[in-house]
Amino acid sequence: MPIGELFRKNYKYIELTKKNEAGKLEGEEKAVPSIPDDLLIKCPSCSEKLYKEALAENMYCCTACGHHFRINARERLQEIADEGSFEEIDRTMVSVNTLDYPEYEKKIASYQEKSGNYDGVVTGTCSIEGHKVVIGVMDSTFMMGSMGSVVGEKITRAIEMADAEKLPLVIFTASGGARMQEGIMSLMQMAKTSSALKRFSDNGGLYITVITDPTTGGVTASFAMLGDIIIGEKGALIGFAGKRVIEQTIKQKLPDEFQTVEFLLEHGFIDAIAPREELKELLARILSLHQEVQ
Repeated sequence: MPIGELFRKNYKYIELTKKNEAGKLEGEEKAVPSIPDDLLIKCPSCSEKLYKEALAENMYCCTACGHHFRINARERLQEIADEGSFEEIDRTMVSVNTLDYPEYEKKIASYQEKSGNYDGVVTGTCSIEGHKVVIGVMDSTFMMGSMGSVVGEKITRAIEMADAEKLPLVIFTASGGARMQEGIMSLMQMAKTSSALKRFSDNGGLYITVITDPTTGGVTASFAMLGDIIIGEKGALIGFAGKRVIEQTIKQKLPDEFQTVEFLLEHGFIDAIAPREELKELLARILSLHQEVQ
């Protein structure tokens, strides 16, 4: 349905079109559509105005230029997991304010209310086109997906569950990096998740990472780049330090496409790039091949 047909004409104005005998302007009443609030969203890439419901039906990809909007963990699971197959684990695990960081508990509570999640990653089991996996999905809407002690612990437990049950592991990364409110406790998660992945790998486990926008900092420097197969979602940003910080450090201008998954694929850091609508099918093919060779 065209967007123009969605709006009811519910107020009027007078369009002045001609003068009467006394020389005054006269006109006729015309109805004007009233556009509801929050119905449209502008694409940050091409500035096209998009109807939100149509955007959701298109997996939050711009119908004009293909720009991939960021989505939360629940929306991602709805797209990737077979219907009704997802079973969450460690849902209610919450962070402790070890450093007595000012108003940290208040900030956490605010994000919990907004997102419906207890922290920045959702973990559990699901099936993807019939293939059972352990899955972790980071949520950039929860403190920018920052990695604190809960995120690291939940990722580690998911790895250990995949190892114990001999299941493939799939993790979708999206993070601004380590969570500064937890200091060294946050940085320790890099070593903890990496060690768990080493044990998983030594036992023959299959680990697939899907890099989504943005994946930066300590997450990039640990489990995001340790996958046996690393897939980038189209247009995603990935890096450790920011581009401007690197330019200032090395005193050189970096390419415009630097720190994009397209740049990383060209230089051999990842294995494939997939548009969002093709991700589930690609994961299913990889899992099918893995099952055949076991």
